[in-house]
Amino acid sequence: MSPFAPLHPSQARPVYALHRRFAALSEERPAETWESLLHAHWPGWRDWYLARGGTTAETTREAERALRRHMPEMTKLIDRLSATLPDDPVLREFLTFWCPPRYLVSCTQAASQDARGPFLMRNYDLDPALSEATLLRSNWRGKVVMGMVEGLAGLSDGMNQDGLAVSLSFGGRVGTGRGFGIPLLIRYVLETCTDVQDGLDALRAVPCHMSYNVTLTDRRGQAATVFLSPDRPPMVQFTPWATNHQLGVEWPRHGRISATLERAQSLGLMFARNPPDEATLQSSFLTPPFFSAKYRAGYGTVFSIVYRPVQGTARLFWGCGTGQDWQMPAFAPATLDVEFSDLGSRLLAAPTFLTDLQRTA
Repeated sequence: MSPFAPLHPSQARPVYALHRRFAALSEERPAETWESLLHAHWPGWRDWYLARGGTTAETTREAERALRRHMPEMTKLIDRLSATLPDDPVLREFLTFWCPPRYLVSCTQAASQDARGPFLMRNYDLDPALSEATLLRSNWRGKVVMGMVEGLAGLSDGMNQDGLAVSLSFGGRVGTGRGFGIPLLIRYVLETCTDVQDGLDALRAVPCHMSYNVTLTDRRGQAATVFLSPDRPPMVQFTPWATNHQLGVEWPRHGRISATLERAQSLGLMFARNPPDEATLQSSFLTPPFFSAKYRAGYGTVFSIVYRPVQGTARLFWGCGTGQDWQMPAFAPATLDVEFSDLGSRLLAAPTFLTDLQRTA
């Protein structure tokens, strides 16, 4: 059984409902799991990419030169991943993420500490029908990385074996420039960096094609947020949280719809008292203005996740408050069925843990 097998459509209900199957997968080197991700998600990404004109780079060579110049550590990995479909040059171009089409996700993220140590929590907001819905543990370059897949090889958030945890949120500005798409930057930081300072240095050095906010924390409890933009230098904020604006709301309509200021004000008050523990932050993240159930309109909280750098764990959870934990050194592949409705999101049943045969079926 494929972990990406579709569920049967819901019966007629008095409220909107969408079912998605989330997968938690693991592999040491790009092989069957990577191929299953391509099979499930590349057709949709390919259509999206070409419909929006693909890269704005003048030539394919420009993207290759940019990758070698700014992220030489990633060139062999991109070579290996793209070799899975050698007859599709669009895949290679897409995986470099150089000057891609505009890409928006509206999220909330915060790093805090409690009795168990530092942690990073985030809400990921998008149309749940579009999410890749995959937690992937990989060891593609000799460093174990665990995170939520975004753009096939990229990540929206994650943590590595060194205890560095990173998350992205949209920065609230529509302009684009010469740079890389943020999912590849998150993957790059986790593949090559060991702590917050390493991550900040890497993000300062690599151009980002749109405005994004990246929050980082590490095993020592260091935390920071960096504002990335294509037209101004990276700005490091020693504020351990971010919503969807930077210096101020620069896209008023998006600011209103996403309630970015309201979320920021709530976080500011919360952190001004004492750093919230995990239970307190989760309680806030699962209620408005942080949690959104506007799935009928194509926008809502798709998942929440918390990373624990000291313990090496990740816990995915949904609006009902229940979820599932994974350990980086002892990762158990599984699938989880989730329902999104006007009432919120909920895990429908206990996870189904996969046998070796099922993982590659």
